[in-house]
Amino acid sequence: MTWIYLVIAGIFEVVWATMMKLSNGFSHFGYAVATVVGMILSFGFLALATKHLPLSIAYPIWTGIGAVGAILVGLVFFKEPIAPLTWVFISLLVIGIVGIKLTTSN
Repeated sequence: MTWIYLVIAGIFEVVWATMMKLSNGFSHFGYAVATVVGMILSFGFLALATKHLPLSIAYPIWTGIGAVGAILVGLVFFKEPIAPLTWVFISLLVIGIVGIKLTTSN
């Protein structure tokens, strides 16, 4: 269940980052509220995950899920361009996240 909490925390990190962009500098109230709710849920699930996972494992995976997720949201929903070489580094992020998961005993 701990790893599920961590994945949910990462997903909510992507949610709040997306809502923050849509809030246009917090000038759209609904998106601003959704940003704060997403942050609270993200941090809450991260807190649940760190009850049983070391911070040195949970935090990099959480930020990695958020980073890769934000890149994908930017690409798909905001039509942000991604340079071909950037895909190499995105792949390295994913490899790092999977590697951390596979090499931890938790």
